[in-house]
Amino acid sequence: MPANLDAQRPVVLVVDDAPSSLGMLCDSLEGEGYTVLVARDGDAALQLLELVVPDAILLDAIMPGLSGFDTCRQIKANSALAHIPVIFMTGLSETPHVLEGFACGGVDYVVKPLRVQEVVVRLHTHTRNARMTRLAREAVDVAGFGVLLVDARGRVAWRSPQAALWLKTMDEAAAPGCLPQAMNAALLDDSSPLLLRSGGVQLSVRNMGRVGIGETMLLLEQLSNNASAPSRLTNAALTPRETEVLSWLAKGKTNRDIGDILGMSHRTVNKHLEHIFEKLGVETRAAAAALATGHMM
Repeated sequence: MPANLDAQRPVVLVVDDAPSSLGMLCDSLEGEGYTVLVARDGDAALQLLELVVPDAILLDAIMPGLSGFDTCRQIKANSALAHIPVIFMTGLSETPHVLEGFACGGVDYVVKPLRVQEVVVRLHTHTRNARMTRLAREAVDVAGFGVLLVDARGRVAWRSPQAALWLKTMDEAAAPGCLPQAMNAALLDDSSPLLLRSGGVQLSVRNMGRVGIGETMLLLEQLSNNASAPSRLTNAALTPRETEVLSWLAKGKTNRDIGDILGMSHRTVNKHLEHIFEKLGVETRAAAAALATGHMM
């Protein structure tokens, strides 16, 4: 990673074959607190991404050599980069071009000549949303838990690192991008967890309900070798938001820290904790954290 990057400043990569025309945009981004990196074409952008992972990418759609659309496809095919929001900048405003921008993984599309303040506001929004989503998803991948997001066609839209490991070791092989058939039952029943085995490990799979447009969250928990039923934590049937709050609590975060991470007030965090304590049958933060880290059953 370039040594001059400030870890406290969000990083945006601007990819354009005529970067001199973007001087006002780059200056505005610097003034808004971003560290701005510039690449002149898709190949240079991909090489730079091997050194640094930016918080967002502003990408010209039409460039000599590798087009912006193809560059975006390569970025999204890399699991280490797929979470980065890509905003296309282009003079092409026809519907087919806009649709291609979204189809290859872009989150937004702005037409040149750029309205700088509009670009800045859109960038702020997508950067914040991507960061919150990443932190929230990472939060639940703790203490034997894994998370799967499944779309309306039963395809895996996203998987946490722990869930990915378990999917690889499932006794039943699944087609790439598809949910193992044994897990499909969990999509049909959100009243009780499904018990499965993965590489000799017993798993509980609970349907946590809808978390996005057409997406369902499955929460995976590893059970102890002699366990015949889910733990108190699984039986508590926490909502996805309550699971996130509990996971950050288990990591030692204060209510105010949790609120900042998840984008809610500390009062809302308090209310979630009240519900969590009630569902888990505990009275203290320490007891709830112990359950989350597997020290109590």
